[in-house]
Amino acid sequence: MPNNEERPERSTALITGASFGIGIEFARIFAREGYDLVLVARSGDKLRLLASELEKAHGTRSLILATDLTEQGAAAYVLDQTTRADIEVDVLVNNAGFGQYGFFVENDLEECLRQIQLNVTTLTHLTRLYLPSMIERAKDGRAIGRVMNVASTAAFQPGPLMAVYFATKAYVLHFSEALANELSGTGVTVTCLCPGATATEFHKRANACGMKLLKFGSMDARTVAEDGYRAMMAGKPVVISGLKNWMLAQSVRFSPRRLVTAIARKTQEPSL
Repeated sequence: MPNNEERPERSTALITGASFGIGIEFARIFAREGYDLVLVARSGDKLRLLASELEKAHGTRSLILATDLTEQGAAAYVLDQTTRADIEVDVLVNNAGFGQYGFFVENDLEECLRQIQLNVTTLTHLTRLYLPSMIERAKDGRAIGRVMNVASTAAFQPGPLMAVYFATKAYVLHFSEALANELSGTGVTVTCLCPGATATEFHKRANACGMKLLKFGSMDARTVAEDGYRAMMAGKPVVISGLKNWMLAQSVRFSPRRLVTAIARKTQEPSL
């Protein structure tokens, strides 16, 4: 981000997984709303194209961090880079995540561990690293801090054939709700976005394009991101994107756990 003394001060949003899907739509929304950005993903080329698009459309300045967040120490690297660039992060969007399809006992172990590292550990680490400064600035009346953690409707039940992914998203949901409660009155809010099936590269990456669930349709990534943005700005702790997804998530509360797991298994199985 080049210095420009004449440029009015803008808030900054840090978005992980910003190179595709919901992440790229979050970047476009925040740019539209006048934020500068820190864009984090593995693909530097995709991030540079996005940054160029947003600069032309909205005058947005972007710090590009092409790094693999499944690596230990990645969160500390991100903080180091924003600190070196003298960037105060006002909004943290923990969007990066991936799943792995198949029986747990047959899945690649290293992929399972990378999934936990990204979906759980890096998300937790980034949140812990950026929260103190957010709270301090909110206390001084300089800015309202916001954290958005992207979970999934998978967070509401066990998920045979994607056991680790569903478990990691349950962590994200419960972690976010607890933080939202702890931070009440601090000037910092936490929102957990729970999308259902969404038209992104997620299922291709997870090798899960043939599951029955997808026969019932997917939401548009832009719609999901808009739902999340509005909920975050309103300070809501949890938002489930889409009425159908909300109804399905709520129905889990009133059903026997064994039945919920069995139904989840059916929706995850390959479509014939």
